Amino acid sequence: MRESAALAPLREPAFLRIWSASVLSNFGQMILGVGVAWEMTRLTSVPGMVALVQTAMMLPLMLVALPAGAIADTFDRKRVAITGLCISAFFGSTLSALAFLELTSPWLLLGFCFLIGTGVALYSPAWQSSIGEQVTPDVLPAAIGLNTISYNVARSFGPAIGGLIVLAAGAQAAFAVNALGYLPLILAFLLWKRIQVPSRLPPERIARAMVSGVRYAFHSHPIRTVLLRAFVFAFGAATATAMAPLIAKDLLGGNASTFGILLGAGGVGAVGGALMINTFRARFSTARSYSMLAVLNGFALIAVGLSRSLPLTCLGMFLAGGATMLTISLLNISVQLSAPRWVTARALSLFSSLLTGGVAFGAWFWGVVANHWAIDTAIIASGLVMLTLPLVTMFLKLPEASQAGVEAVSVESEPEVGLAITMRSGPIVIEIEYHVEPEDPRAFYTAMQEVQKVRLRNGGFNWSISRDIADPSLWTERFHFPTWGDYLRMRDRFTQADLDAQSSANALTINGRITRVRRGLERPFGSVRWKANTPDPKQDSVVFLGP
Repeated sequence: MRESAALAPLREPAFLRIWSASVLSNFGQMILGVGVAWEMTRLTSVPGMVALVQTAMMLPLMLVALPAGAIADTFDRKRVAITGLCISAFFGSTLSALAFLELTSPWLLLGFCFLIGTGVALYSPAWQSSIGEQVTPDVLPAAIGLNTISYNVARSFGPAIGGLIVLAAGAQAAFAVNALGYLPLILAFLLWKRIQVPSRLPPERIARAMVSGVRYAFHSHPIRTVLLRAFVFAFGAATATAMAPLIAKDLLGGNASTFGILLGAGGVGAVGGALMINTFRARFSTARSYSMLAVLNGFALIAVGLSRSLPLTCLGMFLAGGATMLTISLLNISVQLSAPRWVTARALSLFSSLLTGGVAFGAWFWGVVANHWAIDTAIIASGLVMLTLPLVTMFLKLPEASQAGVEAVSVESEPEVGLAITMRSGPIVIEIEYHVEPEDPRAFYTAMQEVQKVRLRNGGFNWSISRDIADPSLWTERFHFPTWGDYLRMRDRFTQADLDAQSSANALTINGRITRVRRGLERPFGSVRWKANTPDPKQDSVVFLGP
């Protein structure tokens, strides 16, 4: 039954096509990593430069992911995904041509890794956030798990295949295979007939959308905690992949094939870990799973650092790969189940940014450690860091992920508008009055702290709550929006959990509801008579955009 549930999303034709093509694309990505890393060892013997290959491939996912998530939430996710794939295919083809002409250099390799990664960074949040559009909500966690498996199936065998390709035909052949691997995925997205529900409001500006995504994540305790946990975990675990070519060449005295075998062992472990997602979610809490997997990863890395035997090192890479990918999968599921649809791509992009940022900075940091001391010292030190991560649970407790309350709900009431305002009019100030029994104000104040989080993560600024000095039963909530359009978007972003927080506060009022809502235009230039002969705006010129 569990296997059937895990594979249920594959019954959806669109998801099956895109998922299958993503496996091929991920194979190309893994083969590219092997080709670039091994080519780098041929061009330079500096450990730090080899470690920077991982940084160059991951850094775009940190730098580009947030604007990519904002673009995916604002525009057609299908088109955004195709654009990202075309960018990667173009630069992958260019790198392949330069390699066949023998024009590569260490810094050129790093530059093209960054450019190819930029296309992947644009594609990734659009693809991940569109999974919910391709499958039904009840199988969404399984679809997320399959998405992780698609990467790890390629990671299991891709590096070994990449090593064989490099050994047989050189790094330039690996670069060519990567460029060709994007084509089936582009075709799969072209065949997807996406049903896009047009928004009643014009698209949010990208800069504002990025701010909205960051503010939502910052004011959402579950998402904020997951992001911090992802960065810390990735930073400590970065050595397994970043140092793999040096482990193969210097610690084991092997060649490109040995390198591919090590990464393949890690990939097989990752697939095994991904297949255990449902088991872990059923038996353990997310926080407990995080601690257990961090300890397992730590001991595995220490074993890799101490080992000079290929079988023992493969075992360590197997365990580290399984623990790492299982952790990432569980955290990814937590993000997707905790974020409403309007901000899903941005939440996932922030998750990717922190995760890949941890890998990028971790690869750089452990590369510096290896330069100053030794490769095995850096790997053992990273393992010791992983063993300390369970202590993080004392400060960053992970709440259990749930889809309950994150779906958008409509607001029935309509704001009264008497001024000629447009979407760009603002700032808008909102004042809400409550009458509360003065004998027990503490419960109301506590309930309003939850309402504050709702206002701030949905777009409000400068939130405050005040109590009338003359009438202690009167409380006034006040917050701002930069424009009228931002206020209308906030009304479209309400979820059931948001309404429940408001209802809890309303239940503590004397009449069980809000007494009065005032909506004002601050600094209302153009809405009043500046001269005696200046006419007032006509009532028939009122512009109301929204529910």
